[in-house]
Amino acid sequence: MKLTPAIKGLITGLLMLATALAIFYAKLPADSQFQYIVYVLYALGIAWTVLSFGRSPAFTGKFSELFGQGFRCFIVVTLIMVTFTGVFSNMHPEFAEEASVAYKEQLIAQKNKSNKTPAQIDEEVATLKKQYTLRLVSASIFGYLVIGAITTAAVAGLVLITRRNQ
Repeated sequence: MKLTPAIKGLITGLLMLATALAIFYAKLPADSQFQYIVYVLYALGIAWTVLSFGRSPAFTGKFSELFGQGFRCFIVVTLIMVTFTGVFSNMHPEFAEEASVAYKEQLIAQKNKSNKTPAQIDEEVATLKKQYTLRLVSASIFGYLVIGAITTAAVAGLVLITRRNQ
C-alpha cells in the first residue's frame, strides 16, 4: 500500500491527537513543555511526507511539487486538529468559564487604563465566554496552517538545496 500525503497526514494527525489527549489526561499543566511534542510530531509528519517525495522518482526538482505534497499532509492534520479542538472545547465548558474569570480579573485590573464600566466589563466577559470555542477554533486553524506552511516551505527548501549540492 502506497502512503499518500493525505494518509501520512491522517497518521500524523492521529498521533498528535493521541499525544494531546495523553498530556491532558496525565493532568500536565497547559503550559507544560510536553505540549511541544504535538508540534514536533506535526513537523516530523510534514518532513516525512516531503522528504519521501523528494527521494521518489516522481519528483522532478520543483519546489511547487514538494510544497504540494506537504500541503496535502498538513491540510489533513489541520482538519483533524481543528475538529478535535472544537469538539474537545465543547466537551469541556469549564475552559470557557476559567478563561472568562481570568479575563474579567484582567479587565478589572486594567479598569483605570480603559475607563470601562462594570456593565461593559460584564458584557465583554459574557461575549468572550459565548465565543470561546469559536475563537479557539479560529486561532487553531490559523496556527496550524501557518506552522504547516512554514515547515513545508523549510523542508522543501532543504530538499532542493541538498539535491542541488549533490
